[in-house]
Amino acid sequence: MFAQGDIADTVFYIQNGKVKVTVLSDLGKEAVVGLLEAGQFFGESCMNGHKLRISTTTAIEDCVITAITKAAMIAALHDEPTFSELFMAYLLTRNGRIEEDLIDQRFNSSERRLARMLLLLANFGKEGSPQPISPNIRQETLAEMIGTTRSRVSHFMNKFRKLGLISYNGHIEVHNSLLSAVLHEKPQLKEDEYKRRQRRGD
Repeated sequence: MFAQGDIADTVFYIQNGKVKVTVLSDLGKEAVVGLLEAGQFFGESCMNGHKLRISTTTAIEDCVITAITKAAMIAALHDEPTFSELFMAYLLTRNGRIEEDLIDQRFNSSERRLARMLLLLANFGKEGSPQPISPNIRQETLAEMIGTTRSRVSHFMNKFRKLGLISYNGHIEVHNSLLSAVLHEKPQLKEDEYKRRQRRGD
């Protein structure tokens, strides 16, 4: 939909499909910073004065996406209270997710971060039954999102499968037992481990 550095003048809404958000560093290293799905907006930073895109967005499966110009978006927020409430609810939910991601990255092991990411991708906690995870979401993508290597993700995925927490059938199916395993794991680091990581800069 757009590339990092493009002019930012449009907001997008995903009606159907999934979109990957990536950022490229000055050294040329690419990182996946988000996976978006139906019902989510993206590109809304143009509403906050950003003139250039700070990320690249790419469809990872067939998508139906609505493009809304900045001017049309401002008018809709001003004239349509229902739409304004929807957009505000989305922003609050997204900010809460960002805070949770930061806490997860700072305090939890890569194994626990992967388990949480799988639960999120399977829509645990939302209305309806958990959904299979698209085969288009590769282990390399998961590794970039949780800040570890593909080999570690592969190791943990095999472990989860052997424990019956997930299953493979062309796509990944996440079982309720994975949620139970995450909830019963102690999330806090021991104080000495926390201090050690602080000194090391992890």
